[in-house]
Amino acid sequence: MSENKLRDLAIEASKFSYSPYSLAKVGASVVTEDGSIFQGCNVENSSFGGTVCAERVAIWKAVSEGHKKLKKIYVYTVDGWPPCGMCLQVMTEFSDLNLEITFGNKDGIEKTRKLGEMLTHAFTPEHLKK
Repeated sequence: MSENKLRDLAIEASKFSYSPYSLAKVGASVVTEDGSIFQGCNVENSSFGGTVCAERVAIWKAVSEGHKKLKKIYVYTVDGWPPCGMCLQVMTEFSDLNLEITFGNKDGIEKTRKLGEMLTHAFTPEHLKK
């Protein structure tokens, strides 16, 4: 899957953002191990605690359709924000620390990092195995 295609899908998803409080439209696209692609946008809630980031929406969609191994994630915001800590933690549940995460902005400037670089000393499912 090309980076341009993932970017286009993330931008498309951002257009469906429900963000009346932050006004930040975020879109994400995730590629699973078998090449399936899922999109998500951020969905805010007036309680703030009920808000869900675009990355997690895309991941939940993939998992709810039986895909539990992520291969790559693209996150789009106008300013090129990276994923938050909670999203990074959720990513550890469905990938290894080599997961590629690309985040890009409106000008096409992108950064690609490995999950392990972004979430050092991650608490992973391995910690819970006896």
